Amino acid sequence: MTAAVSVAPARLPARLNAGILAADQRRERLLMIALCAPAVLLTLVVIFLPVGWLSWLSLFNDAGELSAANYARLVEQRSYIGTFKTTFLISVVVTLVSLVLGYPLSYMLAQLPRRAASLCMICVILPFWTSVLVRTYAWLVILQRKGLVNDWLVALGVVDEPLQLVHNFGGVIIGMSQVLLPFLVLPLYASMKSIDRDYVRAAMNLGASPTAAFWQVFFPLSVPGLVAGLVLIFVLCLGFFVTPALMGGGTVIMWAMRIQQTVSLYANWGAASALGVVLLVVTLVCLYVFAKLFRAGNLFGRGLG
Repeated sequence: MTAAVSVAPARLPARLNAGILAADQRRERLLMIALCAPAVLLTLVVIFLPVGWLSWLSLFNDAGELSAANYARLVEQRSYIGTFKTTFLISVVVTLVSLVLGYPLSYMLAQLPRRAASLCMICVILPFWTSVLVRTYAWLVILQRKGLVNDWLVALGVVDEPLQLVHNFGGVIIGMSQVLLPFLVLPLYASMKSIDRDYVRAAMNLGASPTAAFWQVFFPLSVPGLVAGLVLIFVLCLGFFVTPALMGGGTVIMWAMRIQQTVSLYANWGAASALGVVLLVVTLVCLYVFAKLFRAGNLFGRGLG
């Protein structure tokens, strides 16, 4: 009886503290919701309402009747399917080209001293200060039949006549790769700089060759930044417009260009909305597949795992 009386007063403050902590947590949650409310409201207005409006327009045919004709047209007409395949092919090729060029560049920057790496990073970030339109026109000047590249190739005797380097598939790949390459270098460089070099030294001290230490230790640790950059480039490629429109010269049609043509040339908002909705759904599916394949939970805000 005495033990029960002595224990009860000790439990009472603990329960009281738990209640106070729970009330503080609820107060903090309400405060966070209040702070996030303007941003959430802005997101709803700027993103979700236009997407909902496009989804609604895509459900009406040319006569204004509720129908799935706009989506059926995407499957029935070969031109839409061909454009869809071209978009994915260009996205895959540009992503691979960025991987081949960006990983060695990021690795070199990560090995340089801090001051030298900072100077080199300026060169990587510098293109962001120039408009994509200006950079694309610069590539047109460089790669045209009477441009610098063809003049040098002819002068050196490599080719007898100028090559067709623009207004084709190759020109689109060159232009888009140059524009999107920094989107891989920046996250990959940050990931590489965070890797402790002692891990590589430990592997070499245990008998691993430099090559084995790189592939078994350094490369797996750099995969999170690599995946983040590759996913970012691939998703940006799916909706890219300016560079393929200029570098392709009308011969290479991507999905975003088809949406613009549907609106500007045919004024068919229903069909254009269906194209936009399909592109959005495909992009979300690609993000989900990447997250599952690479266990990249941070694509949805959960951190790489």
